[in-house]
Amino acid sequence: MNLELFIPCFVDQLFPETAFNTVKVLEKAGCKVNYNPNQTCCGQPAFNAGFWDEAKTVGSKFLNDFSEDSVIVTPSASCAGMVKSYYNDLFTNTVLHNKCRAIQGNIYELSDFLVNILQFDYFGAELEGRAVYHDSCSALRECKIKEEPRQLLSKVLGLELVDLKDNDTCCGFGGTFAVKFEAISTAMAQQKVDNALAAGAEYIISTDASCLLQLQGYIDKNELPVKTMHLADVLAHGWGNV
Repeated sequence: MNLELFIPCFVDQLFPETAFNTVKVLEKAGCKVNYNPNQTCCGQPAFNAGFWDEAKTVGSKFLNDFSEDSVIVTPSASCAGMVKSYYNDLFTNTVLHNKCRAIQGNIYELSDFLVNILQFDYFGAELEGRAVYHDSCSALRECKIKEEPRQLLSKVLGLELVDLKDNDTCCGFGGTFAVKFEAISTAMAQQKVDNALAAGAEYIISTDASCLLQLQGYIDKNELPVKTMHLADVLAHGWGNV
Protein backbone atom coordinates (compact mmCIF):
# COMPACT_ATOMS: atom_id res chain seq x y z
CA MET A 1 0.00 0.00 0.00
CA ASN A 2 1.17 3.50 -0.82
CA LEU A 3 0.71 6.00 1.99
CA GLU A 4 1.74 9.44 3.14
CA LEU A 5 3.52 9.84 6.46
CA PHE A 6 2.85 12.69 8.85
CA ILE A 7 5.60 13.22 11.42
CA PRO A 8 4.39 15.72 14.04
CA CYS A 9 6.60 18.70 14.81
CA PHE A 10 7.02 17.35 18.33
CA VAL A 11 8.46 14.06 17.07
CA ASP A 12 10.50 15.73 14.33
CA GLN A 13 12.26 18.06 16.75
CA LEU A 14 12.63 15.92 19.88
CA PHE A 15 12.27 12.25 18.92
CA PRO A 16 13.55 11.82 15.34
CA GLU A 17 14.45 8.18 15.99
CA THR A 18 10.76 7.46 16.53
CA ALA A 19 10.07 8.90 13.10
CA PHE A 20 12.68 6.66 11.47
CA ASN A 21 11.34 3.63 13.34
CA THR A 22 7.83 4.43 12.14
CA VAL A 23 9.09 4.26 8.57
CA LYS A 24 10.86 0.95 9.27
CA VAL A 25 7.74 -0.57 10.80
CA LEU A 26 5.49 0.55 7.95
CA GLU A 27 7.92 -0.70 5.32
CA LYS A 28 8.20 -4.05 7.09
CA ALA A 29 4.40 -4.25 6.93
CA GLY A 30 4.69 -3.93 3.14
CA CYS A 31 3.94 -0.24 2.68
CA LYS A 32 5.58 2.27 0.40
CA VAL A 33 6.04 5.36 2.54
CA ASN A 34 5.96 8.83 1.00
CA TYR A 35 7.16 11.78 3.06
CA ASN A 36 6.63 15.42 2.16
CA PRO A 37 9.53 17.37 3.75
CA ASN A 38 7.52 20.60 3.60
CA GLN A 39 5.10 19.39 6.28
CA THR A 40 5.24 21.08 9.68
CA CYS A 41 2.44 20.99 12.28
CA CYS A 42 -1.26 20.14 12.51
CA GLY A 43 -1.99 23.30 14.51
CA GLN A 44 -2.88 21.58 17.77
CA PRO A 45 -0.66 23.69 20.11
CA ALA A 46 -2.23 26.94 18.92
CA PHE A 47 -5.73 25.45 18.91
CA ASN A 48 -5.49 24.17 22.48
CA ALA A 49 -4.13 27.52 23.65
CA GLY A 50 -7.14 29.30 22.17
CA PHE A 51 -5.41 30.84 19.16
CA TRP A 52 -7.85 29.53 16.58
CA ASP A 53 -6.92 31.96 13.81
CA GLU A 54 -3.29 30.87 14.01
CA ALA A 55 -4.36 27.22 14.25
CA LYS A 56 -6.43 27.66 11.10
CA THR A 57 -3.42 29.06 9.25
CA VAL A 58 -1.25 26.13 10.27
CA GLY A 59 -4.05 23.65 9.66
CA SER A 60 -4.60 25.03 6.15
CA LYS A 61 -0.97 24.32 5.38
CA PHE A 62 -1.39 20.79 6.74
CA LEU A 63 -4.38 20.15 4.48
CA ASN A 64 -2.47 21.46 1.47
CA ASP A 65 0.62 19.40 2.27
CA PHE A 66 -1.31 16.12 1.96
CA SER A 67 -3.44 14.50 -0.70
CA GLU A 68 -7.12 13.97 -0.11
CA ASP A 69 -6.88 10.68 -2.00
CA SER A 70 -4.09 9.08 0.06
CA VAL A 71 -3.99 7.20 3.33
CA ILE A 72 -2.09 9.27 5.91
CA VAL A 73 -0.40 7.59 8.89
CA THR A 74 1.08 9.29 11.93
CA PRO A 75 2.84 7.98 15.07
CA SER A 76 0.70 10.32 17.19
CA ALA A 77 -2.85 9.73 18.37
CA SER A 78 -2.84 13.33 19.56
CA CYS A 79 -2.30 14.74 16.07
CA ALA A 80 -4.64 12.23 14.43
CA GLY A 81 -7.27 13.19 17.00
CA MET A 82 -6.74 16.88 16.29
CA VAL A 83 -7.40 16.42 12.59
CA LYS A 84 -10.29 14.00 13.02
CA SER A 85 -12.09 15.80 15.82
CA TYR A 86 -11.22 19.48 15.84
CA TYR A 87 -10.67 20.43 12.21
CA ASN A 88 -14.47 20.60 12.07
CA ASP A 89 -14.27 23.72 14.22
CA LEU A 90 -11.77 25.32 11.87
CA PHE A 91 -12.81 24.32 8.36
CA THR A 92 -16.54 23.58 8.26
CA ASN A 93 -18.17 25.66 5.50
CA THR A 94 -14.84 27.02 4.26
CA VAL A 95 -13.15 26.60 0.89
CA LEU A 96 -11.25 23.67 2.43
CA HIS A 97 -14.38 21.95 3.72
CA ASN A 98 -14.43 19.05 1.24
CA LYS A 99 -10.70 18.41 1.32
CA CYS A 100 -10.79 18.52 5.10
CA ARG A 101 -13.53 15.88 5.24
CA ALA A 102 -11.62 13.62 2.86
CA ILE A 103 -8.40 13.85 4.87
CA GLN A 104 -10.27 13.34 8.14
CA GLY A 105 -11.47 10.02 6.77
CA ASN A 106 -8.02 8.99 5.57
CA ILE A 107 -5.74 9.76 8.53
CA TYR A 108 -4.80 7.00 10.98
CA GLU A 109 -2.72 6.66 14.10
CA LEU A 110 -0.01 4.01 13.60
CA SER A 111 -1.44 1.15 15.70
CA ASP A 112 -4.94 1.72 14.35
CA PHE A 113 -3.62 1.50 10.80
CA LEU A 114 -1.48 -1.58 11.40
CA VAL A 115 -4.14 -3.61 13.19
CA ASN A 116 -7.42 -2.48 11.65
CA ILE A 117 -6.42 -1.60 8.08
CA LEU A 118 -3.41 -3.77 7.29
CA GLN A 119 -4.31 -6.50 9.81
CA PHE A 120 -0.58 -6.84 10.51
CA ASP A 121 0.61 -7.24 14.10
CA TYR A 122 3.86 -9.25 14.15
CA PHE A 123 7.18 -7.55 13.38
CA GLY A 124 9.70 -9.88 14.98
CA ALA A 125 10.43 -7.30 17.66
CA GLU A 126 12.26 -8.30 20.82
CA LEU A 127 12.37 -6.44 24.13
CA GLU A 128 13.16 -8.16 27.40
CA GLY A 129 11.36 -6.83 30.44
CA ARG A 130 8.07 -5.90 32.05
CA ALA A 131 6.03 -3.01 30.68
CA VAL A 132 2.81 -1.11 31.18
CA TYR A 133 0.87 0.62 28.44
CA HIS A 134 -0.33 4.19 28.99
CA ASP A 135 -3.54 5.10 27.18
CA SER A 136 -3.12 8.70 26.09
CA CYS A 137 -6.24 10.85 26.36
CA SER A 138 -6.22 11.45 22.60
CA ALA A 139 -5.85 7.78 21.71
CA LEU A 140 -8.55 6.60 24.06
CA ARG A 141 -11.11 9.36 23.72
CA GLU A 142 -10.57 10.92 20.29
CA CYS A 143 -9.27 8.00 18.22
CA LYS A 144 -11.06 5.22 20.17
CA ILE A 145 -7.84 3.22 20.33
CA LYS A 146 -7.41 0.78 23.21
CA GLU A 147 -6.81 -2.83 22.21
CA GLU A 148 -4.74 -2.14 19.07
CA PRO A 149 -1.47 -1.16 20.83
CA ARG A 150 -1.88 -4.00 23.29
CA GLN A 151 -2.35 -6.48 20.47
CA LEU A 152 0.88 -5.30 18.86
CA LEU A 153 2.79 -5.40 22.15
CA SER A 154 1.54 -8.91 22.90
CA LYS A 155 3.55 -10.13 19.91
CA VAL A 156 6.87 -8.61 21.10
CA LEU A 157 9.19 -11.43 22.14
CA GLY A 158 10.38 -11.21 25.75
CA LEU A 159 8.00 -8.42 26.73
CA GLU A 160 5.64 -8.98 29.65
CA LEU A 161 2.76 -6.52 29.49
CA VAL A 162 1.05 -5.95 32.84
CA ASP A 163 -1.92 -3.81 33.84
CA LEU A 164 -1.41 -0.20 34.90
CA LYS A 165 -3.69 1.11 37.63
CA ASP A 166 -5.80 4.05 36.43
CA ASN A 167 -4.34 3.63 32.94
CA ASP A 168 -7.06 5.83 31.47
CA THR A 169 -6.07 8.79 33.65
CA CYS A 170 -4.22 11.73 32.07
CA CYS A 171 -0.44 11.92 32.49
CA GLY A 172 -0.65 15.66 33.17
CA PHE A 173 0.92 16.98 29.98
CA GLY A 174 -1.99 18.55 28.11
CA GLY A 175 0.22 20.89 26.08
CA THR A 176 0.25 24.32 27.71
CA PHE A 177 -1.54 22.85 30.74
CA ALA A 178 1.83 21.54 31.95
CA VAL A 179 3.20 25.09 31.81
CA LYS A 180 0.22 26.95 33.26
CA PHE A 181 -0.48 24.44 36.03
CA GLU A 182 2.92 22.98 36.81
CA ALA A 183 2.10 21.68 40.29
CA ILE A 184 -1.01 19.81 39.16
CA SER A 185 0.77 18.52 36.06
CA THR A 186 3.68 17.19 38.12
CA ALA A 187 1.35 15.49 40.59
CA MET A 188 -0.44 13.74 37.73
CA ALA A 189 2.86 12.55 36.28
CA GLN A 190 3.93 11.32 39.71
CA GLN A 191 0.74 9.29 40.09
CA LYS A 192 1.22 7.70 36.69
CA VAL A 193 4.88 6.81 37.32
CA ASP A 194 4.16 5.56 40.86
CA ASN A 195 1.51 3.21 39.45
CA ALA A 196 3.99 1.92 36.86
CA LEU A 197 6.61 1.28 39.55
CA ALA A 198 4.02 -0.46 41.74
CA ALA A 199 3.33 -2.81 38.83
CA GLY A 200 7.04 -3.62 38.63
CA ALA A 201 7.35 -2.07 35.19
CA GLU A 202 10.68 -1.37 33.55
CA TYR A 203 9.02 0.41 30.62
CA ILE A 204 6.07 2.75 30.11
CA ILE A 205 4.88 2.52 26.49
CA SER A 206 2.46 4.82 24.67
CA THR A 207 1.38 6.04 21.25
CA ASP A 208 2.11 9.68 22.11
CA ALA A 209 5.58 11.18 22.44
CA SER A 210 4.17 14.17 24.33
CA CYS A 211 2.94 11.93 27.15
CA LEU A 212 6.27 10.15 27.22
CA LEU A 213 8.18 13.44 27.41
CA GLN A 214 6.07 14.45 30.40
CA LEU A 215 6.65 11.16 32.21
CA GLN A 216 10.33 10.83 31.30
CA GLY A 217 10.94 14.34 32.64
CA TYR A 218 9.53 13.33 36.01
CA ILE A 219 11.46 10.03 35.92
CA ASP A 220 14.77 11.74 35.14
CA LYS A 221 14.32 14.44 37.76
CA ASN A 222 13.70 11.85 40.45
CA GLU A 223 16.17 9.25 39.10
CA LEU A 224 13.59 6.46 39.03
CA PRO A 225 14.21 2.94 37.62
CA VAL A 226 11.76 2.99 34.72
CA LYS A 227 11.99 4.15 31.10
CA THR A 228 9.47 5.43 28.56
CA MET A 229 9.26 4.12 24.98
CA HIS A 230 7.09 4.99 22.00
CA LEU A 231 5.18 2.09 20.45
CA ALA A 232 7.04 2.51 17.14
CA ASP A 233 10.39 2.21 18.94
CA VAL A 234 9.25 -1.00 20.62
CA LEU A 235 8.02 -2.53 17.36
CA ALA A 236 11.36 -1.78 15.68
CA HIS A 237 13.43 -2.98 18.64
CA GLY A 238 15.66 -5.97 18.00
CA TRP A 239 15.59 -5.80 14.22
CA GLY A 240 15.18 -2.16 13.15
CA ASN A 241 18.89 -1.34 13.53
CA VAL A 242 20.09 -4.36 11.56
